[in-house]
Amino acid sequence: MANAKVPFLLADIGEGITECEVIQWFVKTGDKVEEFDRLCEVQSDKASVEITSRFTGTIASLKYKVGDMAKVGSPLVEIETGDAAGAEEPVVAAPDAASPSTPAPEDGLKGRSHVVQDMNAVAAMMDNPVVTGGKPEIPTADHILTFATPAVRRVAKENDVDIANIKGSGKGGRVMKEDVMSYLANGRQSTATPKAPAAAAPTSAKASIPRGEDKVVPLSMIQKAMFKQMTKSLSIPHFGFADEIVLDNATAFRSALNAHIAKTPEKYNFKKVSYMPIFIKALSIALEDYPILNACVVDGEEASSAKLKYRASHNIGVAMDTPNGLLVPNIKNVQNLSVLEIASELARLQEAGKRNAIPLADLKDGTLSLSNVGMIGGTYLNPVVVTSEVAIAAVGKMQRLPRFKMVEENGKMVERVVAQSIVNISWSADHRVIDGATVARFSEAWKSVVENPFLLGGMLR
Repeated sequence: MANAKVPFLLADIGEGITECEVIQWFVKTGDKVEEFDRLCEVQSDKASVEITSRFTGTIASLKYKVGDMAKVGSPLVEIETGDAAGAEEPVVAAPDAASPSTPAPEDGLKGRSHVVQDMNAVAAMMDNPVVTGGKPEIPTADHILTFATPAVRRVAKENDVDIANIKGSGKGGRVMKEDVMSYLANGRQSTATPKAPAAAAPTSAKASIPRGEDKVVPLSMIQKAMFKQMTKSLSIPHFGFADEIVLDNATAFRSALNAHIAKTPEKYNFKKVSYMPIFIKALSIALEDYPILNACVVDGEEASSAKLKYRASHNIGVAMDTPNGLLVPNIKNVQNLSVLEIASELARLQEAGKRNAIPLADLKDGTLSLSNVGMIGGTYLNPVVVTSEVAIAAVGKMQRLPRFKMVEENGKMVERVVAQSIVNISWSADHRVIDGATVARFSEAWKSVVENPFLLGGMLR
């Protein structure tokens, strides 16, 4: 029976994605593959995913090289299956609704496909992020030396290899799987330029580029998506509003929750509740009275056609600094969740973010975003509204500051200077549809819950 060459098509791996960068091939022409063997790794503007084979057969041809942009709907690879049956229909490589470890249901063809998000990306230090599936954002020495995909990092980790000791032979100095294997075969002899001593770390960025020379690097997929989104966002007239919040009561509330968690730690996927779940739940409560902040503008090119879509679900987005760059997953239906349930969802997303494995479903359908950039630093912020929302908030760092407060002394209320825990909240809103008074009232509603979180008990149904 004649052999069949089956085209293996790239399907949409995320909402609105039209192309992905091929960042790693695990096979070459002539290789034998079996069902679920890894074929390649691709990087979209939201996630790095591995694509596996539907069939047992032989690789007839690769349609893209590493670094090429693969178009959705085009063939990634042809597989010679040894059976002419089914050769007429191309096979689509696409993620399914099942978990990454669960095979997709039978669909009448002779195999299955699934896309596995790499679960072994190295979580970098926040001040020295590793960008996977794209080009280095800043050509520092450390960054270039450790430029590798999550799959290659996994191979290095499995063999207890420091990938920084390996000189990459791939495009742009990327460390390939073959480089790791060669390093092991050569008795772990370092092939990379030695790093500067720790004391010299501040000058490493200068060492990577000779003085007097500029260097141009392409944008990564994440940067390209940010470039497009922020360009659109800044066509929106922003209204800014800021206030300060006293966290003394929230601190006591949080301590009570953490004392409860400590008694039954086996019930939770986190050790402690941060302030973020309290902030997020307070947003949802404020949205009940000001639903316009949860809306979005549709058909908004002209005032005559523009409409507001009021959304029932409070899907609160949380900005996260991941090794792949800035992502904003969202916690779905916060209006139906308790503070502890929000904390559980937040812990899940944070853990997935460290591994570059945030599910695409968690990156879609956000309705209002909150950034906690204050955990890195900064007091007053200027967040940017995305086009699918009408508002965003950013929380600054917490400070212990002196403030005037009425206190009771000898049966009388007197004004005294006391130390209080303070954070600043900065709001931005789409001023085409939301006026300043509405933002101020919404902020006050949110503030009243954050400053008096024990009120949450009275809101239980």
